[in-house]
Amino acid sequence: MHQLPNPVFMRRAIQLATENVESGRGGPFAAVIVRDGAVVGEGANSVTTMLDPTAHGEVMAIRASCRSLATFSLAGCQLYTSCEPCPMCLAAAYWARLDAVYYACSSADAARAGFDDAYLYEEMRKDRTGRAMPMTQMLSDEAWVSFAAWIASPDKIEY
Repeated sequence: MHQLPNPVFMRRAIQLATENVESGRGGPFAAVIVRDGAVVGEGANSVTTMLDPTAHGEVMAIRASCRSLATFSLAGCQLYTSCEPCPMCLAAAYWARLDAVYYACSSADAARAGFDDAYLYEEMRKDRTGRAMPMTQMLSDEAWVSFAAWIASPDKIEY
């Protein structure tokens, strides 16, 4: 069931983002995940402290929420994030099966602060052969063994 957005949760995400900067722990991004009107996980940008370029606020909140709910699916949950998700975080929100995303600042606001995701959006729209980072397929026949094992496995947990 789709929940109406609640400004209390957005204010918490904004508070976490601000505290993250003021404490020197990371960038101005944070997120809160809510299920049935209760926070199930929070996260703040930890890229520089964790030395992990994937440690964005939304990803950290998804990880915390999955741990607290003991599941890999966040269906039934909503994401409140201090800024419009970057392409990686938006993809993570889809993979997590979140019901909705609510954001405060826009990607244009982030660009004004020096965080411009436009390049990433442009690269994603390009054909693989036209991207700045070369991508070369190799050993696809050998790699199919992994997919064949998945297809044949009676013990797989589909997601």
